[in-house]
Amino acid sequence: MERLRVLTLNIWNKKGPWERRLELIREGIRRLSPDVIGLQEVILYNDRTQADEIREGLGYDAAFGMAHDLGDGMHFGNAVLSRFPIEKRSVLPLPTAGDEERRALLHARIRTPAGSLPFFVTHLNWKFHDGVAREAQVLSIAEHVMHEAPVGADLPAVLVGDFNAVSHSAEMRFLLGLQSLGGKSVHFTDCFEHLGAPPGNTFDSEKNPYAALTHEFPRRIDYILVRGPELGTGRGKPLSAEVVMTENQDGVAPSDHYGVFAEINVRELGQRLY
Repeated sequence: MERLRVLTLNIWNKKGPWERRLELIREGIRRLSPDVIGLQEVILYNDRTQADEIREGLGYDAAFGMAHDLGDGMHFGNAVLSRFPIEKRSVLPLPTAGDEERRALLHARIRTPAGSLPFFVTHLNWKFHDGVAREAQVLSIAEHVMHEAPVGADLPAVLVGDFNAVSHSAEMRFLLGLQSLGGKSVHFTDCFEHLGAPPGNTFDSEKNPYAALTHEFPRRIDYILVRGPELGTGRGKPLSAEVVMTENQDGVAPSDHYGVFAEINVRELGQRLY
C-alpha cells in the first residue's frame, strides 16, 4: 500500500429525496473507490444508520459517533466507513455555543496494510456568527488528536469533515498552523489547498439545487486535513485532491454539500524528499 484514498461528505441527513440521493452517493463511492470515508449529518434510527445503507454490499466496515440525541430513538452524528478493519472507536463531545447545536469528534483507529491509521471525523457549528464556538471546537479537536495520535507513533493522523468555515477563518488558520489560539498551535496540511483546482466550493448555491435553498454565497467549507508530511519520511504528503459528487440528475444531487476526495502518501520515501 503506497497511498490512502480518502473521501469526506456531509450527506444532509435524510432531507430531500433520500432514496434517490442514496443511489447517487453509492455510485460516487463505487467510482472513486476510497479506502476510508468520513460522513457527517448521519442519522441513526432503530440501530441502523445511513452509513449502513450507504455501505451495503460495498465491503466497508463502519463506525458511528453520536453528536446529538434527537429523541424518539433517533441520533445525529458522524460516521466512518473503511475498507480495512476498524479496531476501535471513540467519541469526543465538542464545546457548544450555549444553544441547541451539539457537535462531536469521531475517532476511528483503522488497521491498514501500511500501519495503524488514526482517522477523525467532525462537523462544526454552522452559523456564520458562531466563530467563537468553532474556535473552541478546533482547540478541543487539536488537543484530542495529539492525545490519541502522538506524532510518529502511527501513520499521520487524518482529520476530515464539514468545518463550516472558510480557509482564511481563524478556526481554519489555527488548524493549518497559520495562527495560534488560546496560546496553542498545531499544524495540518489542507490537501485541496495544495493540489485541488480552485475555487473548490463544496457548498455551492449557484450549482447545487439543495444548497440554493439557503441563498448563501458559494464557499469551500469541507476539508481533508493530514498531519504531514512527516519530516524525513514523506508519509502524510497529499498526492491529489478534488471536489467530487457534483452531479445533478434531473434536479437531484447527492447532497447539499459536495464531497472532497484526496490521496495521501503512506509509505516511507526517505530523506531524498528534503
